[in-house]
Parts: sequence; C-alpha cells; structure tokens
Amino acid sequence: MEQSQSPGHCSPLGPSIRDGGVNFSIYSRNASGLELLLFDHEDSARASRVIRLDPYINRAYHYWHVFVPDVLPGQIYGYRAEGSFDPSNGLRFDRSKLLCDPYSRRIVVPRNYSREAASRSGDNAACAMKSMVIDSHSYNWQGDEPLRRPSSRTIIYEMHVLE
Repeated sequence: MEQSQSPGHCSPLGPSIRDGGVNFSIYSRNASGLELLLFDHEDSARASRVIRLDPYINRAYHYWHVFVPDVLPGQIYGYRAEGSFDPSNGLRFDRSKLLCDPYSRRIVVPRNYSREAASRSGDNAACAMKSMVIDSHSYNWQGDEPLRRPSSRTIIYEMHVLE
C-alpha cells in the first residue's frame, strides 16, 4: 500500500469525495486481490498510478476500500480484480481486464472503445470504458427528490446507454 493512502471506509460504495481526497469502496465476495488504477485520460492505455489493496487492511467482509488523498472530481479510474477462473461456478476473474466501478456515477468511453476486447486475451485498458469521480453535491437536481416508495412497491430497470 502506498504510504500516503489510508485504509478508507467500506461505506458508501463507489467513490465518495472527502476532505483531502476520495474514498473508494467496491463489493466483491470472491475477489482475492484488487487494484485501483488511476488514469490521466479516457484514452490512456496505462495507468498513471496503481494502488494495490491489501486484503488485511483494505477489506471489511466483502467490501474493498481505500482513501486516496489529493484525488479530485474528474479523476478517471478502474479496477483489476484477481480470483478464480471457474466459469461453471460463475467465476471469471481475469487480472488483465480493466473493470468499471459498478457504483460510479459517470463512465467515460475512449475513442477506440472495443467491447470485443473484453473477451479477447490480454490487457484491454486502452479500449475499455472507465469510471470517473464526480461531485454529486454540485449536481443541480432542479428540485427532484427521492420518491419515498417502499422497496416492495418498486421496480428497478437497468439500462446501459452509450454515447
């Protein structure tokens, strides 16, 4: 672990801006190792900084977390996860693949984006979508508020939109 970072907190999930930096938290029950990669640009093939999370310091139950000082909104990032490759049990870890943060609120797409690169062998960082840290408190919600509807009466529809 880099000396300037701290273990961080497991909640909330995703990137959260704190005084002096950003706390990153992600859930993975089956990962045996995790790296947080920081990129300078959406088209970058190589990370400008790689932070290896220690399973004894940066993990609480199935939540991996780290606080990284001096990270600001607009920071582009992704994860690499290690674990078993056992497709018959739903496990397909591939340490060479860059993963988006499922809890991020913004995704950036490189000019040479390739969905197929995720299924080919080798590193896909140059052509993979990446996550971006945003300051959700600066977003103008224009009066929109949560519906206050019980989850038993809620339907969640997931949709992926590409520009």
